[in-house]
Amino acid sequence: MRVERRTRYDIYADILGVIMERGVMGVTRISYGANLPVDRCKEALEFLLERGMVKESEYGGNRGFVITAKGGEYVTAHRTVKRYIDE
Repeated sequence: MRVERRTRYDIYADILGVIMERGVMGVTRISYGANLPVDRCKEALEFLLERGMVKESEYGGNRGFVITAKGGEYVTAHRTVKRYIDE
């Protein structure tokens, strides 16, 4: 059985999807939800933060991330493309 590797764009979509479903979350919870090591998740979140797809937010005295409208558009576009590719 061969396991297909995720592209970086799939990883970005997974991270954004987790935040979209569950709301404001910290890095550790996002990494668990997206099935990524915490260090790789932090790198991806920095990338998404620089491009305005997520923003930092305070919750319960902790630093968390919340998805922006631009991030939501990316998730929708990614799902559309994947649907055409997988057909």
